[in-house]
Amino acid sequence: MNLILLGAPGAGKGTQVEFLTKERGIPAISTGNILRAAIKDGTPIGLEAKKYVEAGKLVPDEVIIGVIKERLSQKDCENGFILDGVPRTIPQAEALEKAGVKIDAAVLIDIADSLIEERMVGRRTCLKCGATYHVTNRPPRVEMVCDSCGSQLVIRKDDEPETVKARLRVYHEETEPLIGFYKSRGKLFVVDGTGTPERTCELIRSVLEKI
Repeated sequence: MNLILLGAPGAGKGTQVEFLTKERGIPAISTGNILRAAIKDGTPIGLEAKKYVEAGKLVPDEVIIGVIKERLSQKDCENGFILDGVPRTIPQAEALEKAGVKIDAAVLIDIADSLIEERMVGRRTCLKCGATYHVTNRPPRVEMVCDSCGSQLVIRKDDEPETVKARLRVYHEETEPLIGFYKSRGKLFVVDGTGTPERTCELIRSVLEKI
């Protein structure tokens, strides 16, 4: 099954991607990761992307879609994939369709901004191994120390209150319109994201079983 997870930053998409990749045995295709890999491998589309990255410019949609299509042609995507971080806008979604990338379902994790702000402001991250914690929902065993590697935890700039508000504004302006885009194509499925990650995963699982 070819999936997209939709939702505001902090809605829990990353956690659900982890659950789904393990359960279904399909890869998560992260825009950032595949861009870096294509640049490192020196593929033609990777070299094109490198020009923009080195110039400090945004990589154009057509290059991003090219990198994604190149990645989706690999063997591990034969039984499906989960797109992570793309599409972010309707033009990107349209470009994916034009490139022949078939999407079976776009699952929206629905959650209020107020709860997202509460979640993100309480998040703590290990810069060494990438593990994430939350001061109330998932605290580390020792305050501000990573359970996995013992390194110091930090509050990322992305999780500071003003940054969170700014990211939510961008989401509502640029990415939220994708909800209508996929609804009009009969591909949208909405789940309640206010519960625990495990509960949200159960809801997503029940939705996908019906498709």
